[in-house]
Amino acid sequence: MTSRHVPSPSRRTVVRAAAVTAAAVPVLATATTAPAASAPATAAGQDSAARTPAPAFLHGVASGDPLPDGVLLWTRVTPEPGAEPGSGRGADTPVRWEVAEDREFTAIAASGTTLAAASSDHTVKADVRGLRPATTYYYRFTASGPGPGPEGGEVRSPTGRTRTAPAVGANVAGVRFGVVSCANWEAGWFSAYRHLAARGDLDAVVHLGDYLYEYGIGEYPTQGAALREHRPAHEILDLADYRTRHGNYKTDADLQALHAAHPMIAIWDDHEVANDAWSGGAQNHTPGTEGEWAERVAAAKRAYFEWMPVRASTEGTVYRRLRFGRLADLHLLDLRSFRSQQASIGSGAVDDPERTITGRAQLDWLKAGLAGSDAVWKLVGTSVMISPVAFGALPAHLLQPLAGLLGLPKEGLAVNVDQWDGYTDDRRELIAHLREHGITDTVFLTGDIHMAWANEVPVRAATYPLSPSAATEFVVTSVTSDNLDDILRVAPQTVSLVAAAAVRTANRHVKWVDMDSHGYGVLDVTAERAQMDYYVLSDKKAKDAASSWARSYRTRRGTQEVERADRPVR
Repeated sequence: MTSRHVPSPSRRTVVRAAAVTAAAVPVLATATTAPAASAPATAAGQDSAARTPAPAFLHGVASGDPLPDGVLLWTRVTPEPGAEPGSGRGADTPVRWEVAEDREFTAIAASGTTLAAASSDHTVKADVRGLRPATTYYYRFTASGPGPGPEGGEVRSPTGRTRTAPAVGANVAGVRFGVVSCANWEAGWFSAYRHLAARGDLDAVVHLGDYLYEYGIGEYPTQGAALREHRPAHEILDLADYRTRHGNYKTDADLQALHAAHPMIAIWDDHEVANDAWSGGAQNHTPGTEGEWAERVAAAKRAYFEWMPVRASTEGTVYRRLRFGRLADLHLLDLRSFRSQQASIGSGAVDDPERTITGRAQLDWLKAGLAGSDAVWKLVGTSVMISPVAFGALPAHLLQPLAGLLGLPKEGLAVNVDQWDGYTDDRRELIAHLREHGITDTVFLTGDIHMAWANEVPVRAATYPLSPSAATEFVVTSVTSDNLDDILRVAPQTVSLVAAAAVRTANRHVKWVDMDSHGYGVLDVTAERAQMDYYVLSDKKAKDAASSWARSYRTRRGTQEVERADRPVR
């Protein structure tokens, strides 16, 4: 059913807080070619199906979750004109997949057949094994169907490129990941994906959540009309809705190019279901008019696993662990399925030991994995920021009108309770575990907040830097979702510079923050250091937006500290 719930002007507490901080002060690379692919579907998406012979591959190809001996392959078949995602239309369609060591498919490494079934929205997954570690492969699909003529026919998908992980015990010189989060279809073009797709030096792309957004047309962002309207038009609530929205996103040419070029390692955040989700509900869910929460979650997760190149864990969630030789373990978290409801700001409940962001089982799993790891680097994919951030109070004559405008608490305490700041006991337990077990070189990789940050994770923020740092954190900005200059409707790098300085003054473990830019990160890991290169787009609303290097920060092995690097790794 169509949602009648209209979201508030801004959903991100920290972005609001940054806006308040800013408003309260006077305004003082060479790319390689991505794999060849068929012409992508138009942005109009499934409308092109009516003009395309059946079967057809309108949503591209993808791979994900690389292992030393295998990788997960994905595609979606449109079995007949009008068999749009979520429609339930179309016959089950046989599909053949092939993996080769060369782009011409003269050396087939693995092959098999499967079925694009209506019960799975005609999506296809093949969990391929028996491949060689640290090897680039090419893959494609062939669908059999009635075709346009009486003899029927076969249609071949675009060709994708993927790469397996290094052997478990291999001494690896380096691994390199693209890192992205928060891609709102209506807020801009996915140029960040295009620039990552053009790089030939990535082992995988890590997506830290908010791969898609659930809102109805024009509800988010709120700054004027949507740049392009997503489908369906209303807020997505049931299985057909979530399938349709996933299908809509995967008609984007830049997203298709990204998936075709690199394996993706993805976790979800909240918008894959609904804003500020927790185990029993969400800020953007009204049970009286939008159905039961459990049914909505089940629909969203089913569509996610159908449409994403992601292996579900045994718990049917996304927390899992991947290994890249002896150089790095990547621990991926699900911070929505098991968390307690967000606390009221200023209530004191943020410190309640009965409240959790991870759930007991997942936190124990993470602690055991970190303690048992023999990898040089322990990378942790977390959808929301673990480093504490406080914005402080403002003068009353500024606080009251700005709090009313931006939705901040009038008592002036600006803390994002949707992050680990709202669940301090879990954070305390995890940091204590790192310290007590001598676990070093833990790096948190984070999205969600629509800003870029380079942080140290202090044992006690109040006394930092007199107290030590337990880990480091690199936060990537959004692909398109609104950040500070978008919300305030000001020129970038103006008001935000004052706000960023105020944040760093109040939080000495924050070494850098960019509140305005959109883009992506490239994380390069060697035995000596882990470095995040931050790239920004010239204009998220331009289809041909350029990308440029902005900053680089690194942490050297054994230090648990962040320092600025003077150039990107490539």
